[in-house]
Amino acid sequence: MTPEPVAPVTARRLLARLARAQATGRLPSVVAGVLRDGGLVWTGVYGAAPVPGHDPLDVQYRIGSITKTLTAVVVLRLARDGVLDLDTPASAWLGDVAYADRSLRSLLAHNSGMPSEPIGSWWERSSGMSWEELTETHDGAGEVFPHLQQFHYSNLGFALLGEVVARACDGSWWEAVRARVLEPLGMTRTTYLPQGAAAPGHSVHPYARTLVDEPATDTGAMAPAGQAWSTLHDLATYNTFLLRGHPDVLSLEDLHAASHPQSGDRDDALGYAHGLGFQLQAGGSGMLVGHTGSMPGFLAGCFVDRPRRTGAVVLTNATTGLTPGDLVAGLLEELELSEPTVLAPWRPTRAVPAELADVLGVWHWGNTPFVFALDGDELVASRDGAVKYRFGVVDGRVIGTFGYHAGEELRVVRRPDGSVGHLDVATFVYTRTPYDPEAPIPGGPPGRADR
Repeated sequence: MTPEPVAPVTARRLLARLARAQATGRLPSVVAGVLRDGGLVWTGVYGAAPVPGHDPLDVQYRIGSITKTLTAVVVLRLARDGVLDLDTPASAWLGDVAYADRSLRSLLAHNSGMPSEPIGSWWERSSGMSWEELTETHDGAGEVFPHLQQFHYSNLGFALLGEVVARACDGSWWEAVRARVLEPLGMTRTTYLPQGAAAPGHSVHPYARTLVDEPATDTGAMAPAGQAWSTLHDLATYNTFLLRGHPDVLSLEDLHAASHPQSGDRDDALGYAHGLGFQLQAGGSGMLVGHTGSMPGFLAGCFVDRPRRTGAVVLTNATTGLTPGDLVAGLLEELELSEPTVLAPWRPTRAVPAELADVLGVWHWGNTPFVFALDGDELVASRDGAVKYRFGVVDGRVIGTFGYHAGEELRVVRRPDGSVGHLDVATFVYTRTPYDPEAPIPGGPPGRADR
């Protein structure tokens, strides 16, 4: 079912946000799209036509580091299929080259301690080096931080990941991206170099306000960090994939796993972290997942808010003047303010899973009561009306899915007569009465001699 377009007043407010960004940032052209429930519900174009006579939503822009998420998706898919192990060093595939002692996980999460950029001229505006030339240039002596200590963004790290992908797939990095991501998703207008209608990259002279052309380079071995070109329509398709997953690429469960924070920096406080190849930005319902992109002449942003089932994409052909993540967050905020997310309807429970039949009701952790009740297929434990833990039934076991008990098994401990005595989650004992003296630690009243 195709979601309905936004209301005219919402469209006006979204366009006003886009226009303000274009005018204040002096952007030659900017295109944007907002998605809800997996489909575009609004698109906007402001400034000059990126390519006169062509549909601006099908004009290619360079997407910069959004390319990193394509690289990451291939790595994650190879790991899911058992071809790669994220916790092995890159040297397992690359041999004894600089920085290859870092794990694939740390390269994805930008906590490898590697330098941010390769040695040499500004790689984004230069003709790219081959893999052999890149490795000959580096001896591994330029460590910035100890491995795994903290977040430090590294373009160079994604050059290593791209070469691992190439060797694991027995082809080029881009062939792997095309076969494992772009083709299954139908992203036919996402290419290595510009093809067909493509916006020219510009910077703006700070005083004359004239446009200066930026080069459209082939970055060679650094391509996995920021080479790709795409359109708003294709990135909207990719946005839908980030919201829902795809059976031929990665499941939503896989994408959720990649969206756990892996590294961060205290200077960002809790506003930003990095998952496995994805930027995690505070905003929306709590956290936006996606990536920004920046290459000479271009800026881009692609993020989703999974709990609200929304997402947004922004593309512009300017070197500076826009913080893409902020504009994406602003468009999503405008959508939510104007047309709030409609919650899924409540449905009555059809059947209580046998594993949970004796678990419902009030349980006490010490003197603190929790209400255990079903919410769809999940068991929810609430305290004072607030959800604290969630559990699901997995292969006959009750496993935590949310909160402190996530990943832990909830065991139903029965008395000799078969009745339930207590619940045990990793030594957290829940009893029907406060400090039940029949239950093991912490059962019994405070001060009992055998505690």
